Amino acid sequence: MKYQFEIIVGLIVILFIGTFLYTSSINPDAEFGGSDGVGSAVVSELTGIPEDDVKPLIPQWAPPSGEIESGLFALQAAFGGVILGLGFGYLIGQRTTQ
Repeated sequence: MKYQFEIIVGLIVILFIGTFLYTSSINPDAEFGGSDGVGSAVVSELTGIPEDDVKPLIPQWAPPSGEIESGLFALQAAFGGVILGLGFGYLIGQRTTQ
């Protein structure tokens, strides 16, 4: 099968989009809260310690300004794009040299 990898990636993308659409159709008014709020609520429920008194195991660093936070996010996205580009370029290069 010549396009086996592309078919698998296409199916994964379709499943991801289907999962997103299914979960958003269950409760359309819900907002994504992330796992931090859920985790601290579970810890305070299990231990009986109020959420304000629970200290994180790994300290969180907050950037000094929103511009630095945006810059770090853009740097992370660019790094991920380079890694994906190198990976796909390698795969295409291997396919054309054979």
